[in-house]
Amino acid sequence: MQTIIDLFENSVEKYADNPFMWEKRQGKYEPTSYKETLAQVEVLANGLLSIGVKPNDHIALLSEGRNHWIVSELGILYTGAVNIPLSIKLEANEVLFRINHSESRFLVVSNQQSVKIDKIKKDFSHIEKIIYLDEKNLNTTEAISLDELLKSGKKFKEAHSNELQNRKKEIKGDHWANITYTSGTTSDPKGIILTHRNYTANVDQAYSLMDIPESYKTLLILPLDHCFAHVAGIYSFMGKGASLAMVESGKNPLQTLKNIPVNIKEIKPDLLLSVPALAKNFKKNIDAGIKAKGKTMWNLYQFALKNAYSYNKEGFNKGANGSAWRKPLVKLFDKILFEKVRAFFGGQLKFFIGGGALLDIELQRYFYAIGIPMMQGYGLSEATPIISSNALHKHKLGSSGFLVNNLELKICDDEGREVPGGEKGEIVVKGENVMYGYWKNDNATTDTIRNGWLHTGDMGYIDKDNFLYVLGRFKSLLISNDGEKYSPEAIEEALTEKTIYIDQVVLHNNQNPYTIGLIYPNYEAIKSALRNDNLSINHEKGKKQALQLIQSEINHFRKGGRFEGEFPERWLPSAIAVLEEGFNEQNKMMNSTMKIVRGKVTDYYRERIDYLYNKNGKDITNEINMKALEKISQN
Repeated sequence: MQTIIDLFENSVEKYADNPFMWEKRQGKYEPTSYKETLAQVEVLANGLLSIGVKPNDHIALLSEGRNHWIVSELGILYTGAVNIPLSIKLEANEVLFRINHSESRFLVVSNQQSVKIDKIKKDFSHIEKIIYLDEKNLNTTEAISLDELLKSGKKFKEAHSNELQNRKKEIKGDHWANITYTSGTTSDPKGIILTHRNYTANVDQAYSLMDIPESYKTLLILPLDHCFAHVAGIYSFMGKGASLAMVESGKNPLQTLKNIPVNIKEIKPDLLLSVPALAKNFKKNIDAGIKAKGKTMWNLYQFALKNAYSYNKEGFNKGANGSAWRKPLVKLFDKILFEKVRAFFGGQLKFFIGGGALLDIELQRYFYAIGIPMMQGYGLSEATPIISSNALHKHKLGSSGFLVNNLELKICDDEGREVPGGEKGEIVVKGENVMYGYWKNDNATTDTIRNGWLHTGDMGYIDKDNFLYVLGRFKSLLISNDGEKYSPEAIEEALTEKTIYIDQVVLHNNQNPYTIGLIYPNYEAIKSALRNDNLSINHEKGKKQALQLIQSEINHFRKGGRFEGEFPERWLPSAIAVLEEGFNEQNKMMNSTMKIVRGKVTDYYRERIDYLYNKNGKDITNEINMKALEKISQN
């Protein structure tokens, strides 16, 4: 079974002088070749051996995306140790939990992230030495700088020339590579054990979805700790001799975010990995740029989009149903308008790979129209992560694509029985990319992997053309008091995407008489609407009017509304709690991949949920909602 080391060294042999990593130094992106990367990895790995790293040791890695991140991970793997990649979005106490839970003996950390480490290192249970990637004043035997580690590595190699080679020979495909902590949509993080073969198998599977010529470049926007960036970014590009660039790190996360559009134009990527939050931000910036050019240009842009939507449809059926006549217009607008839009992405971008969460079909249609399709995929960390995706050669917008090669999939009911094609149920898969298990959690492992089959916890179905449709969390279903079930995600997405006054929503029904909604409104839009009626949210009449505006948005989906029939009415919220705070990473209601953590939301708002099921709860102008608006008006 192929290891990650095999994958890397095969590419070093084939593409020795090709650039592998690009990093910005002194204002300019500079390349590091495959053979140069190997030399750096071997020195670092020998440095790890010099400080006592043993096979199967756990080494935590906490850093922004940079060359040293990749070199550090490969160096860890070369020693036979296991990397524990940590998200830079974690708070100090979350980092502490993962480092202690994983029983890491060593920690590799960047200067920016070392601020968190300084707060918690006194509470480490297993850490023996911290390796600092950047210059830092060190006066302790419990810490070492990267420079000192590399010097030690060179000396160790001179004295023990065969040690690293001997260590490498012991590493097989079933050897653990990572324990990656999923942020998930449940309250407790789990350590997912992924082997070398999990990764290399999923890389092979990814190649059934996309072709990566050795000339391709990508800019790694997504956090490197997640296996989506690992497989679709680092390792898939590595296996084909292609190259990857790092976003220029700023002094803080906001500055790094601002560097992304600049770096995209500098690198001119051929392919980008994206998640819905990024996709929305890209579109927002493009729209703002075109609006700034004036009303005529904006109207032309809107007309061009509508024409492309009518022609493209869902991609596989473009030009059908009498729309073929639009093709010359599509080509014309592409030449005079969308080609200029693509310059925002460097002008070389062929397509995106979308993951992380379900991407709204309207966004898929948008990026398809401007000539850089966002190919929606589906996966989860427990599958390393890729399960299916749309591809340039085969796609159906709105779906999560077709199954990768060498993977079995079935749709099962509540009892674990396979259901016929077209019927909804839990998505269950089997293949070499399925995780080894959860670290120190045998019960969860046994519950998730049964007879070799990974039970994803996601609900979906396979259509007649063998495209997978993912409908939401199987175990987060709305369940009525008569036992009927329904996935809430599509309704929640529609309520936020198709309305003006609703910014975020979580629906809830756990065997109750009706569904309720926890809603964080778009307060700026509400205040603007009230001003048009000479009302203020500071006064009682204004607050009541604001709540009625929110209620009217729900009513658009009921009988007589403009979205009538999109969803069964019984699953629309009959009672609403208006929240004074949105769901975000800071309050832990949203995870690092921008998914709402449903369990934390319902636990935190348990009293509000209970109130919505009493006799006053159904009145949207109830006392609690009025007080929520009063509090927000004071901010």
